[in-house]
Amino acid sequence: MALACAGIASAQSSGANRSGPDAAGATSTRPADLNWPVRPLRLVVGFGGGSSPDFVARVLAAPMATALGQPVIVENHPGASGNIAAEIVAKSTDRHTVGILINGNMTIAKILNPATSYDPQKDLVPLSIICTAPLVLATTPAVSTADPRGFLEAARGAGSKWSYGTPGIGTIGHLGMELLKARTGIGAVHVPYQGNPQVITGLIGAQLQLALLPPGLAQEQVKAGKLRAIGVTSARRSELVPDYPTLREAGLKDFELEIWTAAAAPASLPAPIVQRLIQVLSEVIRLPEVRQKLFQHGYEAVGISGEALVRRVKADTATLTEIIASQGIKLE
Repeated sequence: MALACAGIASAQSSGANRSGPDAAGATSTRPADLNWPVRPLRLVVGFGGGSSPDFVARVLAAPMATALGQPVIVENHPGASGNIAAEIVAKSTDRHTVGILINGNMTIAKILNPATSYDPQKDLVPLSIICTAPLVLATTPAVSTADPRGFLEAARGAGSKWSYGTPGIGTIGHLGMELLKARTGIGAVHVPYQGNPQVITGLIGAQLQLALLPPGLAQEQVKAGKLRAIGVTSARRSELVPDYPTLREAGLKDFELEIWTAAAAPASLPAPIVQRLIQVLSEVIRLPEVRQKLFQHGYEAVGISGEALVRRVKADTATLTEIIASQGIKLE
């Protein structure tokens, strides 16, 4: 493919177009003559309109367009838990494609499903974790105790008589609950649903006894008295639900898991463009109006990039890979 500009050509000839996740932490500066972008940038989302990743992409689009001086277009390519979109990004060669992806797309996609045609560790460059949220361990009011320690003890005692619901096999709610089971000895049986709304219905109707839910969904039902919140999966209490204790406060010393939405680019993207995108995303995520919109939707804006992001992706990959292997999780 013809090079977009002389600045990129110079970067390639000097070896600056490093590929793979470590490129996100590159220190190369933007050449003064980098003529990029030269056309609209597309943000590829792996879920349909109205989904949380779609919302995040649309919050970013307008301020990114202002910063880049080119239109930013959101494209939805739903399917395979976001992996269809991640594959489009990984294989893109137009230098104007960025993915708005979730945890699994950038960590364990190929481990969970070896047939996945891209390898997130080799084919994607992480640009920024845009926002995060803890999961809320929720239960039905039919369960007699909402005290975190008492609840976990009751869950252990119930064995396989209790069930937990998720939006499907391999989702963060599923892997998170299996991690919780491994850490606590809970024996609850997995019941996959089409989505979290169906999981909530199952909890309210007492067909389920527990689930890990996004805070925005859980808080609404807790306030209405239809669910009980046991605790959050983050290391510290979340500003999203500050009254909810952490599971660490319930005695779980080695348990931390968050939902996150991130931006990633093809590993083939030259380092100067990678750095430009990281810079723009960092500036956009710091905008008060962007942070407010994300918070209102149940996310905390963070803007983690560079080596910190690489470490986060590697750490989450290791944790989730361990759970997949130890619990024998496979896509059906």
